[in-house]
Parts: sequence; C-alpha cells; structure tokens
Amino acid sequence: MASSTRFSFCSILVIVMLGVLSGFPGRSSAQLSTNFYSGSCPKLFTTVKSVVQSAISNENRIGASLLRLHFHDCFVNGCDGSVLLDDTSSFTGEKTAGPNNNSLRGFDVVDKIKAKVEKACPGVVSCADIVTIAARDSVVILGGPSWSVKLGRRDAKTTTLAAANSGVIPAPTNDLSDLITKFQAQGLSTTDMVALSGAHTIGKARCTVFRDRIYNETNIDASFAKTRQNNCPSTSGSGDNNLAPLDTQTTNAFDPKYFQNLINKKGLLHSDQELFNGGSTDSLVKKYSASAKNFNADFAKAMIKMGDIKPLTGSQGEIRKNCRKRN
Repeated sequence: MASSTRFSFCSILVIVMLGVLSGFPGRSSAQLSTNFYSGSCPKLFTTVKSVVQSAISNENRIGASLLRLHFHDCFVNGCDGSVLLDDTSSFTGEKTAGPNNNSLRGFDVVDKIKAKVEKACPGVVSCADIVTIAARDSVVILGGPSWSVKLGRRDAKTTTLAAANSGVIPAPTNDLSDLITKFQAQGLSTTDMVALSGAHTIGKARCTVFRDRIYNETNIDASFAKTRQNNCPSTSGSGDNNLAPLDTQTTNAFDPKYFQNLINKKGLLHSDQELFNGGSTDSLVKKYSASAKNFNADFAKAMIKMGDIKPLTGSQGEIRKNCRKRN
C-alpha cells in the first residue's frame, strides 16, 4: 500500500512538472531554436530580408500584410503555414474564411522568398518559418524593434475552412472581454494582446470593417469620423473595399502613435478603441503611448510568444517545396 501510494505521488509529481515545463496550453517551443538553420541554411536571414525589403520598397503596406499573415497563421492551429495552402477541387483551406477572404495579402511575397530560399538550400526551410521571419523583418524595416526569431517549425499537411471560421481569430467588432479571452486561449496575456494590437500602427483596413464605428459609435472624435466617412459610404455594398490607414498619423512607420490615437478617440476599428474605453487596458495604452521603448520591448516579447503557438516539429508535418500546396 505504501509503495502504491509513493508510486501514485511520484506519477502525479511528474505530470505536474510536465505541465509546468510545457507552459501555457497550446504553446510549445521546446524544439525551436534561434540557430536552427545556422548550419543547413546559413544565408537564410539575408535571403528573406532582401525579398521583404524589395517588396516594402515597392509598396509600404505589404509589411503590415506580412505581419498580419503570421498572426492569422498562428491563431488557427498554431504557426504551421496552413494559411498559405490554396484550395483545390478536393480541399478547402483557410484563405476563403471570413477573417481572410479578400483581406489577407502577401502570399506572392512568400512565394518569392520560398523560391530564393529553395535555390540556396533546397528542402530545408519551412514555409511556416519563412512567414515568421518575414513578419519580424517587416517590423524592423518599418522602424520597429528586432528580436531573435526561434525556428524549426514544420509545415502542416492540411487544414480546414471551419478552423479559420471558428472564431479563434480576433475580429474588428470584438469587445475588450472577447479580445482578452481569445488571446488567453492562445496562451497570450492581456499585456501581450495590447502590445500585439500595436501592430495596427501600420497598415490599412477596408471600409466594411469600420463602417459601423464611424457612423454609429459615440466614443469617437467627430472630425476623425467625418474624415473617414468621406471615403466610406454609409450604405453597405458601396465602397466596401475603400481603404483607410489604421494609424492616422504615421501610416507607414512602426511607432507608438497608434496608442496616442486611441487616447484621442481616433481608433479606426471598434476593437482598437476598446483598448482605451474606460476598461482594464487603459493604463497599458497610456504606457505605450508615452514610451516607444516600453512598447517595442513588450511587442517583441509578445511576438516571440505568439511564434511559439503549437508549432509542428521533429517528424511532424513536412517541409513544403511549394508553400501553396502540400508535397
């Protein structure tokens, strides 16, 4: 009996320790490493950055698009490159899901990066890792912080439309409590959520996702709303794809101006303004608005954590030859 009790206690202890070591539910970075490709593909970082730099030189907005691509990839079944898979006659992936359809961009840039990387080191680097590096490089090129990217992810062999439509991706209509819950489900804290929302310091949004805010909400600067209304008609179906900058001050610069906009009630999306609307995150918005150093530090930490969400490693998945289809 005593022996059985000791065995049970030891078993429980091992289980508890494994739980502690594994960190947040759904996050595992045990086999990811910042020097994963140092021997097998030493020119990886310079190869990726050259393509991203060229793409941003051609169109500043693409930097924000590549960052968003990484975000949408990680929030659906982890950072596994599944968002890149094209639909086929027998397979429907994530690209036509509500949060992605006619919205996600940058796939062609990923294709260009993959082609150059394959020439340098064929069959070695995953598409999931390419998206992760491209997101970091985009932030750096647009004036934001850098961080050491952990690598070693492998690519998913499949995905589902339902997974991307399941509500796991935060929506522009979400209230603060919904945002906190959706980020916590990925092992990301409220601080991570506010910091990552600062990605909206770059990029643009379509009229269809901010129309209700600029016409019907009251916690919005009147002149700001009027300006946005000039290019976003109130009637649904009219001008739906007209664009407006998420950060009205410095659209193409990665800086804390996004948070200053929120304090001035100039958040473009409902979900943006929810971060500064008398709730629990007001203090973080004030902190970041006053200090690029604090924002950059927390953003980099949060990006590393997001990159740790459920990666496929070891013998899981595959290394795709073409990011748009499984081997």
